[in-house]
Amino acid sequence: MEFRKTSIEGLIEVLPRIFGDERGYFLESYHKEAFSNNGIPFEFVQDNQSLSSAGVLRGLHFQAEPHAQGKLVRVIIGKALDVAVDLRPGSPTFGKHEKFLLDAKTQNMVYIPAGFAHGFLALEQCLFTYKCTNFYNKASEGGIIWNDPDLGIDWGIENPNISQKDLELPKFKDIF
Repeated sequence: MEFRKTSIEGLIEVLPRIFGDERGYFLESYHKEAFSNNGIPFEFVQDNQSLSSAGVLRGLHFQAEPHAQGKLVRVIIGKALDVAVDLRPGSPTFGKHEKFLLDAKTQNMVYIPAGFAHGFLALEQCLFTYKCTNFYNKASEGGIIWNDPDLGIDWGIENPNISQKDLELPKFKDIF
């Protein structure tokens, strides 16, 4: 596995080695020791999965303390534009974001530390899965509107398919 650090501390892209032949492929999607040795020494306690049609945008979601979650995200089928926004007070990259193209062909993953908002846009039908370092807690659920002008995220789409709940999320400046 290759672990690529990003411009935001703690946000890490993971590229597994894929062994393929005429029968298909094999890859190791998680190895506790390798992850720990590369800055991801966390225990995952919950796995989640969603299926989204092309054009569906989910997010930007987060869990507030004390239930904040780190997430290891990936696409098993399809492609998605994945976005992580740093919400950690005092961080030099507070309010900044990184984008990743998650693709079932490369099976790349992103580790998103606790203290980030997360969202993704399905670029084609995709099966999205993620492991969490903490359990979901409804009272700690939060979010930021996907098209917040202060965040300036270029999703590459004007009219994504978004849930009513996500359309009603507040702006970054109204929370932080």
